[in-house]
Amino acid sequence: MATAFKFFSSPVGTLKLVASPAGLVAILWENDKPERVRLGELHEDLTHPVLQKAEIQLGEYFSGDRKVFSVPLDLRGTEFQTNVWRALLTIPFGQTRSYGEIARQIGVPNGSRAVGAANGRNPVSIIVPCHRAIGANGSLTGFAGGLEIKRFLLALENEAQDGLPGPQPPRQQQLDL
Repeated sequence: MATAFKFFSSPVGTLKLVASPAGLVAILWENDKPERVRLGELHEDLTHPVLQKAEIQLGEYFSGDRKVFSVPLDLRGTEFQTNVWRALLTIPFGQTRSYGEIARQIGVPNGSRAVGAANGRNPVSIIVPCHRAIGANGSLTGFAGGLEIKRFLLALENEAQDGLPGPQPPRQQQLDL
């Protein structure tokens, strides 16, 4: 079975969900750079079980009802990148970690810049929560979906933690994927 995709309409714009038979391969933003995630030939499949599960779980996340994802992942990257992405999966909902903290967690104490670079190549944003990685001083730094969306996702998680209604989604430009 080839790599399949499906579009998902979310509060942060239309996301392109991509899956292999093994699991979710990518979540692409409307404004994504083509070189960020390299994918082979894709075909649309509205009934792919991994894509259906991802769509349901993302819907639950955006409504504040899901804090942990269980959709299978097919992470494709270098050993270092996948180590960073696995570390991101350990950051609890509603919390953040600095790039330096993540570097220390994976055993590379001086690797905060390399962690930032791997974070930027994360193909499965939101589910592998790269939006929870921040600068050492607490600043919000790069995010494939844009800093406005990163801010929104962090606010969504903080408000869900507090039992408050979610924030207003950022205004999105419609782009062809």
